[in-house]
Amino acid sequence: MVSPTLSSNPVYPVVWKQDRVVLIDQTRIPQEFSVVEITRSSDMARAILTMIVRGAPAIGIAAAYGIYLGATEIQTDDRDQFLTQLGVIANELRATRPTAVNLFWAIDRMMKTARQTLGTVAHLRQVLLETAHQICQDDLATCKAMGDNGLTVLPASPHKLRLLTHCNAGALATAGYGTALGVVRSAWTAGRLERVYADETRPRLQGAKLTSWECAQEGIPVTVITDNMAAHCMHHGMIDVVVVGADRIAANGDAANKIGTYSLALVAQAHNVPFYVAAPLSTIDFSIPDGSHIEIEERDTAEIYKIGNTVICPTVGVDYFNPAFDVTPANLIAGIITEFGVFKPEDLKTALFDKQGS
Repeated sequence: MVSPTLSSNPVYPVVWKQDRVVLIDQTRIPQEFSVVEITRSSDMARAILTMIVRGAPAIGIAAAYGIYLGATEIQTDDRDQFLTQLGVIANELRATRPTAVNLFWAIDRMMKTARQTLGTVAHLRQVLLETAHQICQDDLATCKAMGDNGLTVLPASPHKLRLLTHCNAGALATAGYGTALGVVRSAWTAGRLERVYADETRPRLQGAKLTSWECAQEGIPVTVITDNMAAHCMHHGMIDVVVVGADRIAANGDAANKIGTYSLALVAQAHNVPFYVAAPLSTIDFSIPDGSHIEIEERDTAEIYKIGNTVICPTVGVDYFNPAFDVTPANLIAGIITEFGVFKPEDLKTALFDKQGS
């Protein structure tokens, strides 16, 4: 199994190339398209922490390759010592982003593979690389399935649909197709989409920078709006449906996504606009009963008072609060789009629990 190559699609954010991982540097888009080459697990942890790579599925894929890179750094042929040292590397990767469950899912899968694989340490390393490739390829197939499944629940309309999304849940956030933007791509290919409206997504502006950039690469009409314009657009009949991604979904369907998603769901409910969450099974955490158990990452407050290197707010005598995610209650979500179909939040556990880990 081989991972995608850079020449086949410029919007594959995590690519294995010979002996290293090549990441699209998402902190530089849209000003420039550049890549970062990662050869050490510590550098992968830093890339995840600083959001060179971001988006729940992409973080998981990157972490899987980070585990393999760590495996190549361990200088022992003793299996027990190898697994102990690999566990330390796994914990360093786990500590980077606490909210995105795909990170932990991918690391746990890699560590389970390491523990269960028989043979020499050299053989174990090779199996870990193959597993990381498989995680990447599986996500591509999963996202395409989600796109097709999402197409089946988009509302019927006499005109082509105007779809609003928040943050970036596209190729850059996955192996290369997208969750919410996977639905967009499928709708565009099917001739059902008129336009994407992309919330800018303060404070890091992933919608303005990344979602608009992805759509522009494929010629999909896109309009960027500030986060506080969504209610106005819905009131004036400009939005037919909302589709967003998720970083962690609780067993009851409560969904954590980029900050601002909860308020968008409330606005959608007030205007009778259906609100969908698109996420793979690996994003659903059946170990927690509801969203109150989801740890919310808080990031550097400089993300609020600065845009790039430009200070836009007072830095003395003013406090800042910067939660990176919020939790949308299940009762605001019309359906959760997965690779196995679209389910009402209350049906998730019954419909999908047995498929977890399969």
